[in-house]
Amino acid sequence: MAYKSILTIAASPDTAARAVEAAGLIARKMDAHLDALGLGVDRTQVGYSYVGSGAVILQVAMERAEEEARQIETTLKSGMAAQGPELRWSVESAVSQMGALTDLVATRARYADLVVLPKPYGKTQGPEAEAVIEAAMFEGMAPVLVVPEKGLTSAEPKRIALAWNQSREAMVAARRALPFLKRAEMVTITVIDPPAHGPERSDPGGLLCQLLTRHGVKAEVQVLARTLPRISDVLARHCRDINADLLVMGAYGHSRFREAILGGATRNMLEQTEVPVFMAH
Repeated sequence: MAYKSILTIAASPDTAARAVEAAGLIARKMDAHLDALGLGVDRTQVGYSYVGSGAVILQVAMERAEEEARQIETTLKSGMAAQGPELRWSVESAVSQMGALTDLVATRARYADLVVLPKPYGKTQGPEAEAVIEAAMFEGMAPVLVVPEKGLTSAEPKRIALAWNQSREAMVAARRALPFLKRAEMVTITVIDPPAHGPERSDPGGLLCQLLTRHGVKAEVQVLARTLPRISDVLARHCRDINADLLVMGAYGHSRFREAILGGATRNMLEQTEVPVFMAH
C-alpha cells in the first residue's frame, strides 16, 4: 500500500522549495508521480472606489499575480530537477482570485492520493495558504500532509502519534494514513481524557488498535490526562515526549468558522507544530 499520485501546491515563493522537497522525498520513496501547481493569487478586494480606478487596480493586481506565478513555477521546476532523474513529475502554474481559489485547488486535489503543503501560518504566509489546505480537504476530499518550517526529515516516519477521539474525522485520518502507519516502527494511538460513558469507556482506542494491527501496523494505545488548557498543547507535548516524526489527526471537528474565530485543535496544532501533521476530514 502506497501513495501513487502526490500533489503539492505553492502559493508563495518563500515556501515553494520546502513543499516540493518534502513531496519529492515521499514520491521517490513510494514510486509515485508528483504533480506541482504554482499559484499566483490576486488578493484584491475592490470595494468603493473612484470611477475608473477599480479597473486599474485589478489590472495591476493581476499582473503582480502572474509574475508571482512565474516565480513559483521556476522555483518548483528547480526543486523537482534537484530531486534526481528517478522522480516522475510535472509542473504547471495558474492565476486565481481568492474567490475562485477553492474550485481550482479542489479540482486537482480530488485526483491525488496525498496533498503535501507547507505550514499555513507564519510571517510570509497569507490567507490563501489556509484556504488551499481547506479546499484540498473539504472540496477536494484529499488527505493533507502539512510540513513545518524545518521540513520533512524522512519519507517513512518511524514513530507516529495518532490522535484518537472516536470521531468520524479521526477515523478517516487513520484509514488515509495507512501507507505511513504500515511503514512505521511504532504507532502510538493517543487518547486524551476519554469520556467516562462513551462506547469505548472500557477500552479506549482498543478497537482501532485491533484494526490497525490486522493491517500489520505495530500499534499501542496511550491514554493521557488533559493536564494543559488545550488539547493541541497536550498533543504537542506528547509528540515531543515520544520523539514522534509525524502526527496523524482528524481535522476540523468543529465548523471552520468556529475554528477561525474561537480557535480549535486543528488551527492551534498547525500554528505551533514542530513535526509534520497528516490531516483528513
